[in-house]
Amino acid sequence: MLLLLTPLVCLADPRADYLLHCGGCHLADGSGNPPEVPTLVDELGRIVDLGGGRDYLVRVPGAAQAPVSDARLAGIVNWVLTTFNAQTLPRDFKPLTTEEIGRSRRNILADPLRHRAELWRAAYGVDG
Repeated sequence: MLLLLTPLVCLADPRADYLLHCGGCHLADGSGNPPEVPTLVDELGRIVDLGGGRDYLVRVPGAAQAPVSDARLAGIVNWVLTTFNAQTLPRDFKPLTTEEIGRSRRNILADPLRHRAELWRAAYGVDG
């Protein structure tokens, strides 16, 4: 009798993808190690609502260069937003789309910390 083994198809799990691709630096709870590794807790809910904020979240090198598809990156980013930032998301928040991810991640930020400070300064007149 010949036994054929077929590979299991794994469903994308944004939490598992986050832990695998982001959690090493940003930690399992998203707290990071500011300022070198910014927190992903509560601040991103505010950033997503700023002009250019959605784009910024995808252009940071760790996100833009993550070895996942645009659809899986959208899952990760949306999971981070709804899990670690539920209290600070705008009321009319719409999840990032695969298309947004695809457009934005091609333009990686050379200095994400400076760009993040510029977003805060433009919106609130202070560095974030």
